Amino acid sequence: MKKFDIFRQFRDAVIILNKKNEVVYRNHTFKRWFKGFENLKKFSHNTGFDICPLDAENIEIYSPIYHAINSKENFFARISYQSELNRIFYYDLQSIKRGHYTIIFFTDVSAQNKLNDVYKENLKLKEKYEQLLEENKDLQKIKQKAQSQAIRIALINKVSNNIRESIDLSQIVQSALKELAVMFSSFKAYYAKSEGDSFSIKEIYGEKKPKADKKIHFDSKTTETIARKEIAVSNSLVEYADAKPFKQTVLRIIIPIHHLQNLMGVIVLLSYQKRELNEEIEILEAISTQLSNAITRAELYQKNIQTVKELKNTLKELKETQIQLINSEKMASLGQLVAGVAHEINTPVASIKSNNGIVAKLLDSIENDELKEMLTDINQIDKEAVNRISNIVTSLKKFVRLDEAELQEADINKELDLTLELIRHETKNRIEVIKNYGEIPTIKCFPNMLNQVFTNILINACQAIEGNGKITISTEFVNNKLIIKIKDTGKGIPQNQLSKIFTAGFTTKSAGVGTGLGLAICSKIIEKHKGEIIVNSKVGEGSEFIITICSE
Repeated sequence: MKKFDIFRQFRDAVIILNKKNEVVYRNHTFKRWFKGFENLKKFSHNTGFDICPLDAENIEIYSPIYHAINSKENFFARISYQSELNRIFYYDLQSIKRGHYTIIFFTDVSAQNKLNDVYKENLKLKEKYEQLLEENKDLQKIKQKAQSQAIRIALINKVSNNIRESIDLSQIVQSALKELAVMFSSFKAYYAKSEGDSFSIKEIYGEKKPKADKKIHFDSKTTETIARKEIAVSNSLVEYADAKPFKQTVLRIIIPIHHLQNLMGVIVLLSYQKRELNEEIEILEAISTQLSNAITRAELYQKNIQTVKELKNTLKELKETQIQLINSEKMASLGQLVAGVAHEINTPVASIKSNNGIVAKLLDSIENDELKEMLTDINQIDKEAVNRISNIVTSLKKFVRLDEAELQEADINKELDLTLELIRHETKNRIEVIKNYGEIPTIKCFPNMLNQVFTNILINACQAIEGNGKITISTEFVNNKLIIKIKDTGKGIPQNQLSKIFTAGFTTKSAGVGTGLGLAICSKIIEKHKGEIIVNSKVGEGSEFIITICSE
């Protein structure tokens, strides 16, 4: 109609209806955007928008076209349109009443909608990034604390070993002076024996020993600090009272050596490197105690053997505690995350399931067979999708099971299936999983911990397979032992690395991908089950992890 030619050049799509709701005009943009348009009713069914209708029996009120036509006033809404290829587009719909006609404009906002989605996703990624930064800071603090503790223990252990290996006082003191001089970059270090109100230098590191024992004494403030069994740290111009001044101030550290209530002597360290002493004070106090024990020769040998054993056990417990803390934090975070996600998912899923049932009841009232068949198929697909989501949520909740602190009876075949379900995204359309499950009894174990082991090994296997490949899982029960084998066709592990893969901190992955804690945690979990985990691997052919658990 010529009177509508004004809409021909519009960039927006335009459709005009008469008083009988018959389409009397469509501009070129509308014909181009909605090529599959046949009639207004079918077109209306392909559109949708977010509303909460009070009359759920009238299905047409879900359509924005229905509201645009029947609204007595001008109408506006953001709508979605599903094309014949099942692609979703978004439009701003505006309906204007002019005389006997209803003019409906469609403005394409799909790109803006996509931009908004990308913006929201970027915000989520930014939040995740900031969260990971915080977690990384915490891990760095743990790492620094562990490294500091390891250095402290290593130094004390080294001095202890030197003392234990000798009963010669000069050799014992010289080894201690050497280690302390290296640690504090000292240009001079010596041991002076207490002789009443003064001290006599007995051993020197960094300078030649004087021909005669040189007597020295310190100022009253330093003497009082030594008497209180405290380490005296100061930036001083003189080494001791009446000594020739240095050309510049030096860091002077005086470590008192006491046995019970008696002052035996002091170690003096002189360094040009000035710094604050914090954790080093503990090191010096520990070494002071060690030297005190060394000087009391009768107790030296037996006491130092015990000290070395305790230090080694402490170092071992520190490493194990670090792994356990990281694993506990990770599982606790995972449990909270899964619980929250499960709750958030179940609420909308329940709504979808309810709506799905309502739609199913309405299908019989639809007279159009083609439409009825199409909606029936859609309804069935939605029903299957809801069931799939429910199964995944149930599997996630079973996987973490943080409330299971006691041993549980578990079917390991089912636990393996549960784990495979959760890592399905890693294997789908790429990796063939072959299950050679044997007839095995249930065993007492910590299922959530074993699921961690299975998940870690299976994820590593998926990452080791470049392109397509196979993962074979076998279970059997032999001689009262459960044996689980997980074999992949990945790139394999070099022989010189096999002995290290269960060591905390060691990883074959690139920087930023692996922490080197996964297999170390797996090893500890299997040890907790009084079992064993070994690996066989060949470069270019793949790897096989064999887990053996004794059944009680």
